[in-house]
Amino acid sequence: MSDTGRKDFSTKAEEKITPDSSKSTTDKIKETFTDTTDRVSGAAQPDSDKSATQRAFDSTRSEKDDQVHGSSAQTVGDKVKNAVGLGGN
Repeated sequence: MSDTGRKDFSTKAEEKITPDSSKSTTDKIKETFTDTTDRVSGAAQPDSDKSATQRAFDSTRSEKDDQVHGSSAQTVGDKVKNAVGLGGN
């Protein structure tokens, strides 16, 4: 079970084991949207407010993201602001 407002672990597992070739375009779009929403929610929620399971999952996902995309000192909020042109330069 996941924390309130977060994507359920069973849903995440089902999405991972289902091959992309068997997903519709709508399913892929929905999955991308809910993954992004879950990542933003996870970044916004302090670790002290997360369950041990949610904290472990977010930590593992963050480490994987850093390996795949490179680490960054920017917060998610900073990245969003920069993406829409509201960065403080």
